[in-house]
Amino acid sequence: MDLIETVGLVTEYRWTQKKECFNLVRRMKLLVPLLEEICEFEGLVPDAALKCLNDLKKALLFAKKLLKCCHDGSKIYLSFESEGVMGRFYATSEKINVALEGMPYDELEISDEVKEQVELMRSQLKRAKRRGDTQDLEFAMDMMVVFPKKEDRNADSAILERLAQKLELHTVADLKAETIAIRKLIKDRSGQNAESTQQLLDILSKFKQIAGVEEHNLFNESSVPRTLEKSPSLIIPHEFLCPITLELMTDPVIVATGQTYERESIHKWLDSNHRTCPKTGQILVHLALAPNFALRNLILHWCEKNNVELPKKEVNIDSDSSIEHKEEIFSLVKNLSSSQLEVQRKAAAKIRMLSKENPDNRVLIASSGGIPLLVKLLSYPDSKIQEHTVTALLNLSIDEANKRLIARHGAIPAIIEVLQNGTIEAKENSAATLFSLSILDENKVAIGNADGIPPLVDLLHNGTIRGKKDAATALFNLSLNPANKARAIKAGIVKPLLLFLTEKNLGMVDEALSIFLLLASHLEGRNAIGQLSFIETLVEFIRDGAPKTKECAISVLLELGLHNSSFILAALQFGVYDYLIEISRNGTNRAQRKANSILQIMSKCEHIP
Repeated sequence: MDLIETVGLVTEYRWTQKKECFNLVRRMKLLVPLLEEICEFEGLVPDAALKCLNDLKKALLFAKKLLKCCHDGSKIYLSFESEGVMGRFYATSEKINVALEGMPYDELEISDEVKEQVELMRSQLKRAKRRGDTQDLEFAMDMMVVFPKKEDRNADSAILERLAQKLELHTVADLKAETIAIRKLIKDRSGQNAESTQQLLDILSKFKQIAGVEEHNLFNESSVPRTLEKSPSLIIPHEFLCPITLELMTDPVIVATGQTYERESIHKWLDSNHRTCPKTGQILVHLALAPNFALRNLILHWCEKNNVELPKKEVNIDSDSSIEHKEEIFSLVKNLSSSQLEVQRKAAAKIRMLSKENPDNRVLIASSGGIPLLVKLLSYPDSKIQEHTVTALLNLSIDEANKRLIARHGAIPAIIEVLQNGTIEAKENSAATLFSLSILDENKVAIGNADGIPPLVDLLHNGTIRGKKDAATALFNLSLNPANKARAIKAGIVKPLLLFLTEKNLGMVDEALSIFLLLASHLEGRNAIGQLSFIETLVEFIRDGAPKTKECAISVLLELGLHNSSFILAALQFGVYDYLIEISRNGTNRAQRKANSILQIMSKCEHIP
């Protein structure tokens, strides 16, 4: 009862599993009346009841450990490993359910009302199902775009921003807590799972770059700066540490809210287009930085007293370079409307470069009126201008406000025109731009209404390897909208997607299966899939694919089978039953659950082994 009370006091859980956590706690609380009546029982507690209570305690301790992980664990880990975490929720429900199975209610004189409440809770545990796949799919595709190191594009930052917003990892405080959680995870793993650990570190680093937070060594056990590593017992006054980096400040400055930061750190924060105080979240009424001489003198006195040498910092010249860029951008935007073609071409090329380099430049270009002028240039017959312009818009679209501006100024039809008729590079970057813009739901609708789906399907079929990848990620994002899903099916997306499954050099099997999973929820999608030798290919991946590929293939087969058991019967003809049995025993958590679900469907069909 104390354990249930303890977990009931927690009111916040990390983003990804909030719903499951609250459902589990609510069901645990339903056990309290049963435990209270057992406490009041005056007779000898039967052995069967003692066994149930012992098993229940183990199950509740297992639940507490899981809830603790979801309360203070790494958000990136919880989302990246969401299937495994969901498996732990299923296991927890099963343990609680099994523990209560043999409870001798009558011998313990449990009231009918309490007995009914417990049995109701048990039935809830049995019926507990995982959330819909759409959110998980979106996360999976976002991760696929974010993690690859080859052919990396700045536009991927748009996905990083979406992930950071969804995971609530976009403020200094959020990132501090996440750093601590990942540091603890690394310690607990003791060097195991090195590859997945590195992936967590990579994406945390990218989130920090977007937020303008300086990267530091996550393996350090404390926030002790490098200059003090030889004296770990030395306690640094908290006010001497920069709130952003947790490093000892060498050049403290005061912002408009009165908070003090290291000059270099707050510059990076402001250069990342933030206009708030990192610590308080208040909007800064001005961006002037005032040196905090009093605090600097205190830090110097403390360092001298404790024989600590402050690290030397480079002089910051960002403000001067920003002024130069500002004047250059104004001039370039003006040149976009020049009557001379060569001047326009050079201006578009330079804006393309500047918009790739710096987030402030993207804001400056937009605020200087560059977007509508770039949109006009998209319709110019000059192929180089088109190529530079659409790529500049791709870079500008990293900024969420710019996504709306680009669409508002009528860029979507013009980008689709370049996608249809531009050079190879222009087509690829047009697809990537549509992908970036489609992160906003209103742009998904606009792209679909402007007939952007068919040329993307054509690029999926006939493009270069990079073009096909750009088209695939754009089509996945767009197909999260039901109307666009139907448009993609009508445009013939199924046939080129099937080629993705057989052309191993593309390396996009998992991405293709993720799109198939979306299409399988649509009647016309299932009809299109059913006309191809698709089921045999799925069974081959279930038999011989990598663990992730097996999960994706089983997910698609399950989605098809839930709507029409004939797909399951077709899979049986290719020997899927034995492969599912093997995976249900030895596969990953997600694959095991999916395989068991398909086996349950099979058990209800005729002529099943």
